[in-house]
Parts: sequence; structure tokens; C-alpha cells
Amino acid sequence: MTRRQHRWGRGPGAVAAGLLVGVALGAGPARAATFRIAVGIDPDTMDPVQTTTTTVGNLVDYTVETLTTIDEAGRILPLLAEGWTVSADGRQYTFKLHPGVRFHDGSPFDAKAVKWNFDRLIDPAVRVPIRAAYPIEKTDVVDPLTVRITLKHPYAAFLGALSSTTSGLLSPASAVAPGNDYKNYVHIVGTGPYTLAERRKGESLTFARYPAYWGRPTSYESVVVRIVPEAATRESLLLAGQVDLIILPPLADVPALQRNPALKVLLAPSDRTIFVAINTRKPLLSDRRVRQALNYAVDKAAIVKNVLFGAADPMDAPMASTLFGYCRTGAYAHDPTRAKTLLAQAGITPGTRLQLLHPTGRYVQDKEAAQAIAGYLREVGLVVELQTMDWPSYVATISTPAERNTTQLHFLGWAPPFLDASQQALQFLSTYAPPGGLATSFYANPEVDRLILAAEQELSPDRRRSLYCEASKQVWEDAPWVFLWVQRFPIVYSAKVTDVGSLPNEKFAAVHARPAR
Repeated sequence: MTRRQHRWGRGPGAVAAGLLVGVALGAGPARAATFRIAVGIDPDTMDPVQTTTTTVGNLVDYTVETLTTIDEAGRILPLLAEGWTVSADGRQYTFKLHPGVRFHDGSPFDAKAVKWNFDRLIDPAVRVPIRAAYPIEKTDVVDPLTVRITLKHPYAAFLGALSSTTSGLLSPASAVAPGNDYKNYVHIVGTGPYTLAERRKGESLTFARYPAYWGRPTSYESVVVRIVPEAATRESLLLAGQVDLIILPPLADVPALQRNPALKVLLAPSDRTIFVAINTRKPLLSDRRVRQALNYAVDKAAIVKNVLFGAADPMDAPMASTLFGYCRTGAYAHDPTRAKTLLAQAGITPGTRLQLLHPTGRYVQDKEAAQAIAGYLREVGLVVELQTMDWPSYVATISTPAERNTTQLHFLGWAPPFLDASQQALQFLSTYAPPGGLATSFYANPEVDRLILAAEQELSPDRRRSLYCEASKQVWEDAPWVFLWVQRFPIVYSAKVTDVGSLPNEKFAAVHARPAR
């Protein structure tokens, strides 16, 4: 059988081994006490297979690792796998695992542990909101450090999918630890540089350095993450020196933050699309003309300029331009007259009531943007009620199955964990609607389903690109979202800290942050 190979001789694993020797000899750097972070939302879960958003995944990543990872350019690199081969038909992936790695509970990281995790990943009894990215047929143990994964069909983006937090690898032995069970991990036990030492729901998470970590040593003994929904409060904590890093500051303050010599500001690129998901199952919103009218009603460019202070780009396709498979599909220019005409044609009378749910502290200026959107919808004759709630409640509300889902419109973002259209397209796949996934618009178009599934299984890059483009054009016409913008990812941190960066999937990279010299 012809095989494509991807192997490293002296790669990250060899470097990590050298670093571990240095630590053992006492040559490692002195460690600071605590690195302090403030984020906007309380995690709805810490179980990697159940994660639904990158901020939560970012925190899980301190403890749990994956076979592959991505770098700041979005390239796929090895992590717990030191190399792999792929069969000519694209259906079998054989991974060679790093030797000598152990989970935090002391149990070995080996092929049996990988098989257990991937069997769990595809087990229908386990809640996995992003399961559709893993067309795994079976996982086989070849030897203690070799595992073979067979797919149901070719999936060109599989190595990227394995870099997602959803495919993070937990200790099988810890499934019976107090508070855990096979279907739901509360106390996660991984192979990462930190252990989850304490969680105070709604308040904070504390991670402790794992002294026997197999990879690159970290500089801090602990990492404390505070849950602070209000952007202005996060900023105040940073300015007062009570935290070292925040994400999503008040955008109006970014110029002043940039001028502050005590701070560093990253306006990082992101692949996150921001949209208002429209519940297409509701009679009021099932007519495509109504959904198009909502798009014409909202002046996205004005909101980007006046509410987001330019930290985003209006969408011109159902995905970010950084993803493989993107093509420009058009624009819904601000046209309130056309919006009113379409509403009238669909039988929607002035004074019709709609509810718009939105989170607070999850996305860039989410509360303020939702208020602006509601204002534009009111200008075309709709009566819009705004409602917000904490993030765990929000996720539970919008992901309720269609027959019990009471939402009409909800403000949401979607950031693929790797730079490929395959996961963005899940948002428009009918089988990915709750409870099958997180396509919370409940959009269904058989032709779009056909195009997406064909693209997922296609190995030719040119053909894949063409299929995703064709699907994007149909989605744009059907308008299951109010297509808003692709946001940037503001990260602000103390100038007393260095080695802070970002990944293109909207994660901050601060695991290896260290005090500036």
C-alpha cells in the first residue's frame, strides 16, 4: 500500500526531552509565583469532548493535550504524536506516540489510552457537540506507542480536527475518580503542563504547575483565571496590577491602552464569525424573505465603525477569509426600504415582536452590538426584546433541541479550531442541529448538505474549494444568520510579562509566558 508520511527526526519531542534533562540537572529557570488572567465567561464544562467555545478550550488546554497542534500561522504540528503516516486512500492514520509521557495521575499515556479516548469521542452515549468533525470508524492499538485510526471515509482536514480541544486526551483511569464518570468529566486529568487544582464556579480557576511535565517547562508555579463578565472591570483589574492578562477589553479604550508603556496590546487576527442565528423552525422566521430582510435592516459597517471601533471586518461570506474553502459570496448592504418591502411581502406587519438573546462578556462588545442590532430592527417596524444571561445558561438555552427550543434570534460566534472550511460548514449541515451539534439556526437545505458532505470527503484541494464555495453561495441566499462580521481578538497584558502570543483560532498563547527580564 502506498503511504504518505509525516515524520520528524529531531522535532519538538527531541527538544522537549533535552529541556527535561536540563530541569533534572537543576539548569531550568527560576519560576515566578502566579500568572493571573481575566476572561469574560465561566466555563460551561471542562470536559474536552463537551467544549463548545474557544475561551473554554483555551483553559482546558492548560491541562489537556492533543495528538496534533497548530502554530501561529495555522500550520499543523505534532504534539503528543511525534509522527504519523496516512494511507493512499486517506482513510487510515497511523500515529507514533511520544514515549515516556504520563498523565497527571501517574497512569501511562499510550496507545490504549488514545483508543479509549477516541472510542469515547464517537460513543453516542457521550455528549459531544462537535462530534461531526470526527468520522472515525475504529481505533486500533498496533503496539504500546502506535495507534491506527480508520475513518468511515476520507477526511482531508482530519489532522486539523485532532488539534481541537474536543479531541483532548484524558486519563482513562481518572474516569472513576470522585466526581467523574465516563459520560462527564468534572476533574480533568491530562498530560499538560498544569493540573486543574481548584475551580470556583462563577469566580475563578486555579492551575498548578505539573513538575513532571514531559514538554517545555513553564515559568509560573500557578495560573489563576478570574471570571469577569464586564470588559471595563477586566480592564480596571489589569490597570491596577491585579491581573497580568485580559482578553476583550473595552474597544474604545484600545488607543489609550496602546499608549500605556506599562501594557502590551495584541489586536490578533481571528477566524471567528459573529452572527445572529435565526431559528428557522419558527413560523415567523421560516420564510427566507424575512431572514433576508433582517440582514438588509442591520447596518453592519456602521456597527463595526461606531461600536467595535474598527476591530472587525463585515462578512462577505458565511466564513472567515482565512479558512481554506472561502470564497466571496456577496453582501447585504444596509437597505431599510428593501427590508420593509420583504417583510411586507412575507406578511410580517409593523409591531411584530421578536426576542434577541445575547451573551455579556463572551465576544467583542457583544452587549453593545446586540443593542445596536435591536435598534436597526426597530427602525424597520419590529419590536425587539433584548435578554442576556450567564454563559452556561446561554449555551443550554440556545442548544435545546428544536421541539423544545424557544429562541427566535440569538447573538453568537463561531471560530473553527483549525483554518479549514470543514468545521465552519457544520453550522449549515442539517444533522448538526441540536442535539446532533451546535447548528442552532436549525437550517436545513438538502443541496447544501450534499455539497458539504462531498467536500468533507474530497481529497482534491481544488474540488474541495469549489464545493465549499458553491455551498456558501446557497447559504448566503437562504440567510439562516444575520451575517455580521469577522472579529479581531484583542489581548492586553502587562509589560512585565513576555512570550505572550495568539493563535489564528482565537486562542491566547500564554502557557509559556514568563516575567520580562
